[in-house]
Amino acid sequence: MEKHIKLELKSDKLESLELYAELLKKDINTMLDEALELYFQVEQEKLLEKNQNDENAMTNLDFDEFWDGVDI
Repeated sequence: MEKHIKLELKSDKLESLELYAELLKKDINTMLDEALELYFQVEQEKLLEKNQNDENAMTNLDFDEFWDGVDI
């Protein structure tokens, strides 16, 4: 099911969309969909990196400090 939302674009962005649509011979909706897909991928990578950094921040010990004194 498709939802409709109201988008407000600045005139320079709209002009660029129209220009690139003509140059690339693509539909504006296709270009927006591709741009959003790329945006979501980039943001997901940032979130994954942030989560990894947050997990790494749980300890400030390096490997040797963490295992120092542990006999196996």
